[in-house]
Order: sequence, then structure tokens, then C-alpha cells
Amino acid sequence: MAILVGACTQAPIERVPGGPTGSYVVPASVHKIKHVVIIMQENRSFDNYFGTYPGADGIPMKNGKPSVCVNDPETGACVAPYVDHADVNGGGPHSQSNAIADISGGAMNGFIAQAESGRRGCLNPNDPACTNSANPDVMGYHTQSDIPNYWTYAKDFVLQDHMFEPNASWSLPSHLFLVSEWSAFCTTYDNPASCTNNVQTRPAEIPPNRPSVLAGERGPTRYPKVQIKNNPGATPTVSTGPSTPGQPAGQPNYAWTDITYLLHKNHVSWGYYVVSGTEPDCENPAAETCSPVAQNSSTPGIWNPLPWFNTVQLDGQLANIQDVSNFYAQAKKGTLPRVSWVVPSGAVSEHPPSPVSAGQSYVTSLINAIMKSPDWDSTAIFLAWDDWGGFYDNTVPPTVDENGYGLRVPGLVISPYAKKGFIDHQTLSFDAYDKFIEDDFLNGQRLNPATDGRPDPRPDVREDAKILGNLINDFDFNQSPRKPVILPVHPKTTLTG
Repeated sequence: MAILVGACTQAPIERVPGGPTGSYVVPASVHKIKHVVIIMQENRSFDNYFGTYPGADGIPMKNGKPSVCVNDPETGACVAPYVDHADVNGGGPHSQSNAIADISGGAMNGFIAQAESGRRGCLNPNDPACTNSANPDVMGYHTQSDIPNYWTYAKDFVLQDHMFEPNASWSLPSHLFLVSEWSAFCTTYDNPASCTNNVQTRPAEIPPNRPSVLAGERGPTRYPKVQIKNNPGATPTVSTGPSTPGQPAGQPNYAWTDITYLLHKNHVSWGYYVVSGTEPDCENPAAETCSPVAQNSSTPGIWNPLPWFNTVQLDGQLANIQDVSNFYAQAKKGTLPRVSWVVPSGAVSEHPPSPVSAGQSYVTSLINAIMKSPDWDSTAIFLAWDDWGGFYDNTVPPTVDENGYGLRVPGLVISPYAKKGFIDHQTLSFDAYDKFIEDDFLNGQRLNPATDGRPDPRPDVREDAKILGNLINDFDFNQSPRKPVILPVHPKTTLTG
């Protein structure tokens, strides 16, 4: 890695691969960020939450009214985006085929048809084939008064209005891309060369004679004491062939390289925090946190794929996957790891039909905990929603490779060094999170089969895509660390129902 000397700061700066010219300089000041926290929520398009945010690339308007509409094949009407104050939404199907149909060759007019064709009354609302309402509401959008805390974070920090899901598909591959830049099917345990591209990652049946960790069983004793259950109808793909040496029976075979491999190899601490309950403990409006209440259900494996990566198992890192209560405790003590991911349970995920209000309260409690932490002055929070959930968005996703990008989702950057009231118009995806982590903590090392020591046949190095923007642009490292913005976990809203 080339080391240069800055003309003004006289501090060492690094040139790393990526960007429109093939390489770029990472300023030494980025290392003021010693903690990266990625909060991932569920199933909202950018227009569904920020379509009317001033200055953002939102819903096209004329004379204060939406100037676009989408055909309803059942009625023949062309339905314009409309204000929807409902706390519980339905959304629409959001698998790969639905993404293609919603985009409709760039017309962005397939949303209602897909919602009307989705399954109704699903026992598992996380099934990406489902529509979770009797009457499709995919053209509805929320206003500032519905989600005041999210809009306050946008006003006080950074809103990204061209953040795209990294792949054009549903939750599981989105979370796989989040931690590994790829979604694949592998045939041999601990052999990344056996993996082939598989963006959809559809369910596969576990043979009945093989016990399944996915069914909630503990598996080998080296697994952490974390309850992990499967979502029927939306399970991770598993290998149905015989187990190979070292592979726990019945688990998905994720043999390709994920970013925790590079973090562990370079002695960079990390944690993956899972809400194992279904209700946040925020009945008291004065509560400072929404620490989860333990209940019978646990976070689906589709949002928590790391336990099934053999790199995590073989590196002895399974204990890094923890209950979110540990995140609150570590934030309070000032002992957060360098890299954290935080994923919700269904109840606080904002994934239809879970309430918007519960998710906003939970996310606010996480951010408040970080802002009150001794680690605040050195932290960058990246908040996003994993896929569009079938909701309308007006912006055509750019094509990067055979896997994406997918539809646009909200993205926020919250940090004492984040620019104030800045709207980032760069083209981004979750790949930018790994790119930032690699630039800050790994000297620009990429998940690159040619250099990372575990070659897999992934189609490209996603962090190095020329179109991918740079999150460093969202920061002003010359400013004094900004004060926290502590918000109520139960703000007054116009949400109904």
C-alpha cells in the first residue's frame, strides 16, 4: 500500500484501490473513527421514509403534488404516491423477481401489480413472497411528523439519498452482502473455491435424518449460547449433501470469505448484536434505552448469517455474536469493539407488519446509548434498511454486476464528525460500509480473492466498483467533535392505528 505525505497536515496518508480513477487517498484523519456501528433495519424504500425530505432526490413533485403514478392492474387507475400515516404497513413481495418487476426496465411502475399478486395471510410475514395487507399500500409514504427522530438525524447529520441495496433481492442475501460482499451456494465446507454465485439464496430443504441448528438446536458445543431459529419459508440455503469433515450437520454451508476473517486476521475487534426478544422495554417514556425483553422467539437466521460462515467458526469467533443487551452494556462502559453490527427482532424491525413506531423507538435507544457512551467522540453510526420491502421508489438502480444494485433504501450517517445537515448524493450501497471499515482499520485490504488469502470465485471486488461513492465524504474531520443529540425514545408522531 503506497504511503504518501499530506502537503498540509504532514500526516501519513494511504492510497488504496477503488473509486472512479482506480485508486484514491485515505486521509489519516479517518482514524479518528475508532468505532463503526452499523444498525440495520428492515424493508423500507427511500421514498417511503424520505420521499418529501427537502433537498433530497425524492418523489417528483409539481405544485406540491406527486407528478408520478403507477398503474393498478385491478382497477385500471394510475395511483400517485400518497401520505400514509399508518403505523403498520403491508408492503409487497421483495424477492429477486419482484425487484425486476418493480423496476420494470427503468419505468419503476411494477409495485402495485407485484403487491396484488403477493401471498396474503402468510403465517411467516418475513417470507419475501408475501403482501402483508388486504389492500396494497406500496404507494404510501411517511412524513416528518410520522418519523420525527429519523428526520432529526437527517437534519442534524447526514442523509444519503442514493443508497441502494447491494443486491436486487430480499433480506438474506442483503445481510450476506453486508458482511461478505457476496451471496453464494457452496458444496464443500471450508473450500471457498466450491462456491457459486447465488443472489436469490432461496430455501432448501434439510434432509429429515439430519439434525438442524436452523431448527433451533444448539449443535456442537463450540456454538455460542445464542438461540437461533429458522423462519419457515424464508430459510438460508443449506447444503443437502453429506456433511464434510468439520461441518456441523444441517447448517448452511457459507464457505466463502466474509469481512470478519480480515478483521480477526488483523486483530480488529468486532461484535454482531442480535435482538433475541420481540418487544423493546420502552413502556416508560422516560427510559433511556429499549433493552429487549426476552421472549420465546428469536431473531431469524436470515438477519444473522454469521454463525454459519466457516471462517467465524474456525477462527473461534462465534462468541462475538451476542445479545443486544451486551451492546448497551458495552456502550455504557466505553468498551465497544471496533466494528459492530446490530440487527433487530421482528417486532422492532419495521419489517411489515411490524410497527414503524416500535422500530424508531428501538433505533433511537441504540443511538442514545452510543451518544451517552465514552466512545461517542470516536464513533461513526451507519443506519440503513436492508431492502425496499416492495414499497415504491422513483429512482432506477444502477447496474453494477449480475447481482445488483437493488432498489434504493434510506441511509443515514451519525457521528461527532459527520457534516451537519448534509445530503450525500453519491451512489452508494452497503459495500461502502465495508470499504470504510477496510480503509479505517485494514489499510485498504479488500475482500479480494487475489489478496485476502482465501480465494473464492466471486464475480468482482465490490468495494472497488468505480461507481461506488466514498463515505469519507460524509465527514468533516477538521471540526471539533459534535455534541450528542439525545432524542426521546417515544416521540410524538402522527402515526395511526
